[in-house]
Amino acid sequence: MPFVYILRCADGSLYTGIAKDVERRLAQHRAGRASRYTRARLPVRLVWSREVRSWSLALREEIRIKGMRKAEKEALLSEIQDSCPPLSS
Repeated sequence: MPFVYILRCADGSLYTGIAKDVERRLAQHRAGRASRYTRARLPVRLVWSREVRSWSLALREEIRIKGMRKAEKEALLSEIQDSCPPLSS
C-alpha cells in the first residue's frame, strides 16, 4: 500500500510526496536522486507519513496537503505530534 509523507528540508521548507516504500524513497531524497526540490535543500528528514488504501487516495491526499499553506502544514504536524506520546529514552 502507498504512503503519503512530509519531509522537512534544511531550509525549513516542507516537501510532500507519495511512495510505496517510504524508507527507500527517503534514502533517494537524501542521496539527491528523488526530486530537484529536495536535492537543492539537503539534508532532509521525514516528519510525517501515513499509509493509505490505494494509489488514487494517496494522490488525492498529496494534492490536498500540497494545497495547504505552510502554517496549515505546520499546524497539521503539531496536531499529530501533540496526539502521539513522547518516545521514552
